[in-house]
Amino acid sequence: MKAYVFPGQGAQFTGMGKDLYEASDKAKDLFAQANEVLGFDITKIMFEGTAEELKETKVTQPAIFLHSTILAEVMGPTFQPDMVAGHSLGELSALVANRTIAFSDGLELVYKRALAMQKACEMTPSTMAAVLGLEDAIVEEICGKTPGIVVAANYNCPGQLVISGEIEAVNLACEALKEAGARRALLLPVGGAFHSPLMEPAREELAAAIENTQFTAPACPIYQNVSTTAVTDASRIKKNLMEQLTAPVKWTQSVQNMIKDGATTFIEVGPGNVLQGLVKKVDNTMLTEKATFYVGL
Repeated sequence: MKAYVFPGQGAQFTGMGKDLYEASDKAKDLFAQANEVLGFDITKIMFEGTAEELKETKVTQPAIFLHSTILAEVMGPTFQPDMVAGHSLGELSALVANRTIAFSDGLELVYKRALAMQKACEMTPSTMAAVLGLEDAIVEEICGKTPGIVVAANYNCPGQLVISGEIEAVNLACEALKEAGARRALLLPVGGAFHSPLMEPAREELAAAIENTQFTAPACPIYQNVSTTAVTDASRIKKNLMEQLTAPVKWTQSVQNMIKDGATTFIEVGPGNVLQGLVKKVDNTMLTEKATFYVGL
């Protein structure tokens, strides 16, 4: 069975999507539609922008979403997922690809998500840190004992967990994690504490937008960050998506459940190859591929 997986923030690069645009009329149409929906020329920034421009949350999130969803569209008959999942932002790409939400609705949600998260980041100085070489339970225990707000945010693969919270609390937790035997506890160059309670203002704002978006029965199950198991009920998908911003990304558990349910090949749809690497660290017997597209579609 084939599982199609969609990357999140951090996979952006200058020139992303240009090959799709040049090879496909359908891609050209979707990029033009995106510029209209967003009200600015995101295509130009994706193709020609600097790394700094692409790092702005309000650009990064829609850019990765566009690369992923347009690639899925121009894969043609080869895009036949038995299941899908997306890492954080990638969950919205997955929901467009499996026909739960329309392309334009997904893009509007992604843009609102980016702006709401940026606003929440500006309210409280906060950050994230990658923790390598410790069991999840130890990381969770140390975060729980640390003064201030710091939580486990991204369960990326066994031995790799990202924590998120107030700057001082994250720094204190990093010191304690190193003392507990972490191979590394390294601050990440991000603007805020994603997937933590500090994203509550953004969650409320995005939840209202999700509530007003039409969700339909998906073409195949999605394994969501919050639930980690196969979901096909549109109302349940909507509820899980509303909880995502303040809840941890349980990627390890999602991949494990996809494998348990029969996945044998994981195909990454979008920029970069981070998810292929994480899947291999969860189970190195899995086949992983990079999605390719048909010229002329």
